[in-house]
Amino acid sequence: MAAEFSVLERNILKAKGLTEEQLTTLVEMGVQSRADFEQIGTVLTLLELLPELDPGVATRLLEWALPPAQVVAASVPAAAPTINVDASDAVYCTNCNHKQPKDYTPGDLCVNCGRQAEPIEQCFWCGASGPGKRCRNCGAKFVPTAELSLALLLRRDGVAKDDIPRRLLDATPEEKDEMWGRVRRARL
Repeated sequence: MAAEFSVLERNILKAKGLTEEQLTTLVEMGVQSRADFEQIGTVLTLLELLPELDPGVATRLLEWALPPAQVVAASVPAAAPTINVDASDAVYCTNCNHKQPKDYTPGDLCVNCGRQAEPIEQCFWCGASGPGKRCRNCGAKFVPTAELSLALLLRRDGVAKDDIPRRLLDATPEEKDEMWGRVRRARL
């Protein structure tokens, strides 16, 4: 067997994050000195030899073992984050999330999926209608159209404007059934 890692090299490898078991596995594979890491060459090759090794540890090991010029070529390619900057007046379809053209007006159909890009909702608080997530007259958050009658019932009961959407969202099916019963009785 060729000369193994010196005590100093073993301590450095452990400080970089290598466990004793991983160090023993490397020695059994034939990596017995700092120079042997040049044959490995890249982080990906080191990860193929030791699949349980953390990529960060593999990068630190090769940074220590290889000359600086080789480390740059050996690093794992990182995906660049995608930054998407849109104008404040950009409108996206609520169904398919496709960006609408500049000449879009509320109520138009989506150019991608053909559905209404921004459904026109009715406000439970002031009765106005419009697109978006909030009423442009009073600022109340729109509730789903199917629950508009429940929101009107809660408004009549004196629940605060901002609490009605939250109460409908948090209500259990049993609580909603009880409220639907009250709505039906009120209509008779």
